[in-house]
Amino acid sequence: MESLLIQAIGKFFQILYYLILIRIILSWLPGLRNTAIGVLVHNFTEPILGPVRDMLDRSPIGGGMMIDFSPIIALFIMNIVCTLLQGIVAFIL
Repeated sequence: MESLLIQAIGKFFQILYYLILIRIILSWLPGLRNTAIGVLVHNFTEPILGPVRDMLDRSPIGGGMMIDFSPIIALFIMNIVCTLLQGIVAFIL
């Protein structure tokens, strides 16, 4: 049971990772953003990227930057959260 739950957490974050990478690629291809796949990817990733982007906009370093670093920071945070969740599950079970 423990290993199955840890694997499920890992797969969940891996899917989110790939969706964010797809969103990065779609940002370079403006014609694909409004397709069904582009909208789907946006809907799945915006709850993660939106708060990170807001946090960067409010910071003295990130405000007004021309490059969106929110995917990089989100991936970094997701890696930490995934590791913590897997560790907590391993500890509890």
